[in-house]
Amino acid sequence: MLQALLVLLVALQLLSAAAAATTSFPDFQHLNVREALAGTRALPPKINEYHDFFNKHEVSEGESESEGKYELRLLHRDKLRSASSHPDSHSRRFHDRMKRDAKRVAGLFRRLSGHEAVGTDGGTANEAVEDFGSDVVSGMDQGSGEYFVRIGVGSPARSQYMVIDSGSDIVWVQCQPCTQCYRQSDPVFNPSESASFSGVSCGSTVCDRLENAGCRSGRCHYEVSYGDGSYTKGTMALETLTFGRTVVNNVAIGCGHRNRGMFIGAAGLLGLGGGSMSLVGQLGGQTGGAFSYCLVSRGTDASGSLEFGRGAVPVGAVWVPLIRNPQAPSFYYVGLAGLGVGGIRVPISEDTFRLNALGNGGVVMDTGTAVTRFPAPAYAAFRDAFVAQTTNLPRGAAVSIFDTCYNLYGFVTVRVPTISFYFTGGPILTLPARNFLIPVDDAGTFCFAFAPSSSPLSIIGNIQQEGIQVSFDGANGFVGFGPNVC
Repeated sequence: MLQALLVLLVALQLLSAAAAATTSFPDFQHLNVREALAGTRALPPKINEYHDFFNKHEVSEGESESEGKYELRLLHRDKLRSASSHPDSHSRRFHDRMKRDAKRVAGLFRRLSGHEAVGTDGGTANEAVEDFGSDVVSGMDQGSGEYFVRIGVGSPARSQYMVIDSGSDIVWVQCQPCTQCYRQSDPVFNPSESASFSGVSCGSTVCDRLENAGCRSGRCHYEVSYGDGSYTKGTMALETLTFGRTVVNNVAIGCGHRNRGMFIGAAGLLGLGGGSMSLVGQLGGQTGGAFSYCLVSRGTDASGSLEFGRGAVPVGAVWVPLIRNPQAPSFYYVGLAGLGVGGIRVPISEDTFRLNALGNGGVVMDTGTAVTRFPAPAYAAFRDAFVAQTTNLPRGAAVSIFDTCYNLYGFVTVRVPTISFYFTGGPILTLPARNFLIPVDDAGTFCFAFAPSSSPLSIIGNIQQEGIQVSFDGANGFVGFGPNVC
């Protein structure tokens, strides 16, 4: 852990454009192959052990409320397994993850090409709340999100696991009576047993802000579909949500009576996008549009977190301006100027990553995408630069979407070139080695964890974000990386 912290303290440096020319990053770092492979062989608990496993990682009361914020734990999805999964094979889990990822990315490309976005007006009124947060557990078998959060729904609060998604706006949960519901780990929420549940009328401002709203028997109906073919349909309501000891009243949620897809285990989805109907948008000025997450690294016993409120904004982060796309306000875009390998900037035009006036291209931060995508020409130059500096490593066959792999069987550690993101305005983020050279089986095959796409859109996925605190300060228009690790 100390070694990882030291790597990130070096890696997470905020450099001005002038200082960047005189400040050097370490050209190489070491990947602990043995440790990474050990993580692939650790068996996650089964779904019926899910709750005990989660409770073991909860934060103490004093820790969760420190510095005016609530903090709860985040765990990676591959630490959990269902009875129908194939837990003994890291290779199988990896290929399943890549299949989900391909569907997610295809859906994002279609969505952004068609500019399917929600309204951009302000959020709904709620009572004032303190900064708060919730444990996030990476999703088990769902395809539209990779991480879970444990929250309470209704009054009295019924604990539910929810997928978190930085690219979605609506908050929804499966509800009884269920015309069509998938299997979840907790009992399906029954609104008739909640004293705070209140239906939303067709003429309400909540209904007006929905992208696909309908009206039936005077009640506002919603419908949301996701890139992997999953969907939810039901009625809108105002309900109380509980995050740790923080109670938030009158949150607009979807009560899903017809739901289909790969959200196995989770009761629904907690949208964290930039639109007005996301949880962040609804809380509005009460939390300053600020939230922070730290996605736990694969193969470790560490845990991550999701926090809301100004107290979640750290000091000492690498701050990068957020870029808003009016055509797709749900998504968080950042200005990426270039890529570096071994301390040398790869010759890629900055225009490759620029969001144009029509809302095309750009670089999106996404919790639901696993593997970072770059337009094919940029990826090819980036990959070739990495290959040129790794001639000391034995090559392996391509695996899944990865065309650059290495056979590291028998190695304890290997020396690899640094990988850096050069952001617009000067900030540079250098990734830990485990965030770009990952094991794809338990036999020593490691792959360069980036992929090309035919779209002009670039996506920074969760593998590259793992272990690094990522903070969104919507009020001031910045996203921060670090300084904390998980």
